[in-house]
Amino acid sequence: MKVGLEKLESHEEVAVRALLDSGATGLFMDTTFAKEKGFKMERMRKPLMVKNVDGTINVGGAITHQVKYNMFFKGHVEKVRIDMCNLGKTEVILGIPWLATHNPEIDWEKGEVKMTRCPPICGKRKPEEKKEVKRVEKDEDKEVLRKLVPKKFWKWRKVFGKRKSEQMPV
Repeated sequence: MKVGLEKLESHEEVAVRALLDSGATGLFMDTTFAKEKGFKMERMRKPLMVKNVDGTINVGGAITHQVKYNMFFKGHVEKVRIDMCNLGKTEVILGIPWLATHNPEIDWEKGEVKMTRCPPICGKRKPEEKKEVKRVEKDEDKEVLRKLVPKKFWKWRKVFGKRKSEQMPV
């Protein structure tokens, strides 16, 4: 499934293909992919040994780093901590812990995933709101200023007027 990942430091979004894997015991991101996309990796206190699906030790060795990011999928948003390892051509694997937490509705025939049973910790991504910026034409228009400028900023209301807003601060 295609998901969006948002880096916590820069808020840059990266689109990825995530594999839902009911045989995986964790959440994993390919180390090479993470480095190429510039994700900030954090060293784990204790390395974690990982085995491939066939029982062999992963060629990348023990898991030593994790990445934290926000993950978006069809309006669903959550903060995720994921382990880094060698996944080959797979970018991200969402295993049993993720599947059990979210219990998504999966239609295997249509290839659809619906996030209808998420826990309260998950959120919904709000569509971007268009904010309108209004200009106050006269310094004397106190009623308009009161509506547009929050009360905690009223003591500086002169700077919101036309004359002062067009001057550089001294």
